[in-house]
Amino acid sequence: MLDPNSLPPASLDRMVRAVGKVRERLLRTAALLEAANIPYALIGGNAVAAWVSRVDEGAVRFNKDVDILVHRKDFPSVKEAMASAGFFEREGRFLDSPDDKIRTAVRVSVTTDDSISNAVVSPDGRFKHLDLPDLVRRELDGNRPVNGMNLRDLADVELIDSTWPARFPGELGLRLQAILDNPEG
Repeated sequence: MLDPNSLPPASLDRMVRAVGKVRERLLRTAALLEAANIPYALIGGNAVAAWVSRVDEGAVRFNKDVDILVHRKDFPSVKEAMASAGFFEREGRFLDSPDDKIRTAVRVSVTTDDSISNAVVSPDGRFKHLDLPDLVRRELDGNRPVNGMNLRDLADVELIDSTWPARFPGELGLRLQAILDNPEG
């Protein structure tokens, strides 16, 4: 265990740098996929943050990693593009350097559905993210605590509400209803 007394002092600059590194990694990944003509969409916490920021910047949650979705057939091209841009692959994720922690990686998920074709371009045109219904479905499919937190963030800014569970069949609708019924997690 680390000794709290041996740590450097808290620094706003270090915190801002951490957020900046994620932003840079996200934009670099989006730019290289665009340049390689590889269809993609940002997913996960950063896609949720993109939607939440449209309603309330103060409700945006910081995310350490970057999650993207690509078509399964494009994954070999993604690996090649990421390597050519200087990313290092480890455990199926892409890191800025071989010494980086896996929690700061670009994680690539693959799909065979058409959700990428519905991707929304960010207002500044610098990246694409899933449209809201597809993003909610992916978060429900994930069924992890972080997915529930992401869905609560969307509900907190009223992007999803009590009418949404009916949009999803069976277990997914029930899962969303349970999340909405328990906003504190």
